[in-house]
Amino acid sequence: MSAFGSNVDVRALGKVAVLMGGASAESDVSLMSGRGVLQALRSRGVDAHAFDPAHNDLGELKRGGYDRCFIALHGRHGEDGTVQGALELLGIPYTGSGVMASSMSMDKIMTKRIWRAEGLPTPDWRLVASSEETVLALQALGAPMIVKPAREGSTIGLSKVTSPEQCAQAYALASKYDPEVLCEQFIEGDETTCPVLGEGAGAHALPVIRIVAPQGNYDYQNKYFTDDTKYHCPSGLPEAEEREIQRLVVQAFRSLGCRGWARADIMIRASDRKPFLLEINTSPGMTGHSLVPMSARAVGISYEDLCVGLLATATLDTPPGATLSPAPGQPQEVVTP
Repeated sequence: MSAFGSNVDVRALGKVAVLMGGASAESDVSLMSGRGVLQALRSRGVDAHAFDPAHNDLGELKRGGYDRCFIALHGRHGEDGTVQGALELLGIPYTGSGVMASSMSMDKIMTKRIWRAEGLPTPDWRLVASSEETVLALQALGAPMIVKPAREGSTIGLSKVTSPEQCAQAYALASKYDPEVLCEQFIEGDETTCPVLGEGAGAHALPVIRIVAPQGNYDYQNKYFTDDTKYHCPSGLPEAEEREIQRLVVQAFRSLGCRGWARADIMIRASDRKPFLLEINTSPGMTGHSLVPMSARAVGISYEDLCVGLLATATLDTPPGATLSPAPGQPQEVVTP
């Protein structure tokens, strides 16, 4: 495992754009991630350059002769399939999941539907369109309940409600970020996260991280801007629980068609120690507080090797050399009016 990224021929990687910033609600965190990745790649001799789509037209990637992109964007237009689609059209390989997997993984409701169809454990939920429906969801799911935008990350727009009186404010906050609002059953217990590297049958989980936040509140501030949150890696969980979480996150990763890397969040219910998948992040943070680098370090993968190794996996949904038109001599469909 420790060899990940250490044997890559950096000259073969060509000219690299590190996509960072963007216009999402997570742009500040993306800039922190991108700067870390940029510095790591340059330290290994990669010809890497910062590229912020909020200030530069993506067409400049083609005109600038970039050979591949490391996507360090978070949130809307960065990990929801949109920038991935643009890079597909430009023919520039990129890190992480492809268009469809990125889009589905960003949508927490679609993710949960797929996981439920695959028999994977995820908390019960309701999709709501008003504060009144949020109250009904609370009655159905019980208190406490989580209310959050369906397509945001980093706990942005998230509230924990315990009474009907809190539902209107929670819905108003979540709906500021997305017209689709997800109400989710709250799972009381240990909060964990687990990264996955690879693709398909080669996908494998890194060590589980157990998260202990102040007052159990792992919010935006406690994720990125304080040192009060405690991260345990090794997790300290029983070996059987750790293995089961790793098995679940790999299955969750594969069920969505993810590739390259991702990080899944899991709650372990205190009453019976059953794990529940919450969501999956296909463009995880790479800041000083980020969890994928922390888990990778536990198995001997340095931050620099992680960045180089991920960059080496950059690819396209359409394989290089594949043709989108009929091969010579093959019949073409004729459309008649």
